[in-house]
Amino acid sequence: MGIGYSEKSKKLEVLLWSIALPGFGQLLNGKYVKGIFLVILEILVNIMGNFNKIIILSFNFKIEEAIAETNYLWLMFYPCLYFFSIWDAYKDAGGGMDKPFAYLPLVFSAYFVTTGLIFSSEFTFFGYLFGPIWLPILFLPIGLGIGVVIRRVLLKIYSKETI
Repeated sequence: MGIGYSEKSKKLEVLLWSIALPGFGQLLNGKYVKGIFLVILEILVNIMGNFNKIIILSFNFKIEEAIAETNYLWLMFYPCLYFFSIWDAYKDAGGGMDKPFAYLPLVFSAYFVTTGLIFSSEFTFFGYLFGPIWLPILFLPIGLGIGVVIRRVLLKIYSKETI
């Protein structure tokens, strides 16, 4: 029981540090070159996209200012970098290895968060403009859900082929 608990704890630790900052999970897994590269890339995209500034503005409900400060050409790299880093660190820690297509929810999350970012300066919901932080966050569960559904469909298709 101790070994299983330790393995699960390691996977969770890596997952949570990857959510905090891309590259940290890779560093915990001993993948130093990849981890340092992802941390540097995250900082570069963060700075060039004005990400921290638009987070602060968005949390203070200054959505128009956040939109004006956003460098969309840089920030559009962030969702794929972020979700890839999470998946890669989790996989390297042994997570999802025995689950076919386990990566699909995160892949579709990256797609939909990017889509939310693309439309964040124009898309309104019930008359409200959500901007470059909140709209992508609202698109996240849609991407997760579609990824889960596609994974289940593929599992059914592939399980029928093996019978």
